[in-house]
Amino acid sequence: MNPIVVDLGNRSYPIYIEAGIFHNTGFSFTEVKHDNVVVLTNTTVGPLYQETIVRKLSALGKSVSVITIDDGEQYKHLQTFEYIMGKLLEKPMGRDTVLVALGGGVVGDIGGFVSACYQRGIDFVQVPTTLLSQVDSSVGGKTAVNHALGKNMIGAFYQPKAVFIDTDTLNSLPDNEFSAGMAEVIKYGIIYDLAFFEWLKENKASIRAKSPPHIAHVVTRCCQIKAEIVKEDEKEKGIRALLNLGHTFGHAIEAEQGYGKWLHGEAVSAGMVFASVLSNMRGGISLTELEEIKDLLSFFNLPVSGPKEMTVGQYVKHMKRDKKVEHGHMRFIIPTTIGHAEIVNDVKDTELQAVLG
Repeated sequence: MNPIVVDLGNRSYPIYIEAGIFHNTGFSFTEVKHDNVVVLTNTTVGPLYQETIVRKLSALGKSVSVITIDDGEQYKHLQTFEYIMGKLLEKPMGRDTVLVALGGGVVGDIGGFVSACYQRGIDFVQVPTTLLSQVDSSVGGKTAVNHALGKNMIGAFYQPKAVFIDTDTLNSLPDNEFSAGMAEVIKYGIIYDLAFFEWLKENKASIRAKSPPHIAHVVTRCCQIKAEIVKEDEKEKGIRALLNLGHTFGHAIEAEQGYGKWLHGEAVSAGMVFASVLSNMRGGISLTELEEIKDLLSFFNLPVSGPKEMTVGQYVKHMKRDKKVEHGHMRFIIPTTIGHAEIVNDVKDTELQAVLG
């Protein structure tokens, strides 16, 4: 099992990808260096995989405890962060603790943020169990919690020591969660890799059926792209911002609707269509390419428009609080053609009205 390496010098780390990795007798969590381990999971994932992970870690002589949080984006807030911190302090756990984030994007994001802050930093590893977390959020060190006034506004860049991906976990994923992950998969093709986008179109039926070799390629290629981008721009000062295609619009939908009402990937899907429409209006992406994007998203039952009741004012209110605002200007990622995107900060209110109205 040859890992993908996120090359960040002395903070580099491997991404292991394998179907059935949790049950592979030859596999162990070798990157878990300390003997005190806390597995952070949620009420949905824990009953499915927690016992296997604890057994693997215990076999290495680790002292393992488990913290379980409620499942859902609506629980990714400071109260949950404080709850986890309290559990660590009660034990008490020292700096020689490793936090294992077992679950989807919420567990990974909040677990990473806890790890960044607890005693000013402890080791953590990612064990993502959803498609979205396997292809995107578990890699790259973005950790955060949400606030009522904005998504992921409280957090830190903090890299894991390793990422362990068992693609078999996707077999237990609800269809809407799998689809939400496909929004991030399709994003990689739109912003970075035309050949991958074409492959997704050609193999969409097999992917939706969760064919093991097709899923393996999806996860592997996305992690390769993410690793390449993070190596070049860890703190999102340049090219890494392209990974936010659709997120400015999407985060506004999540915040306005209430976290958890729209899945993150669903909101990003609508956001990518908005960004593509904006690009087309500016003479960028062609109508043919726009339709290709919408068709592929629709095939995976993803929305290609926002909530009917949301007004332009509601979008703009949230977008002006977004992390990507610089010097008072909203920044948008727009695809110029499939396989390439750019950052723009001169979008006029009249353009937003045309896109969102």
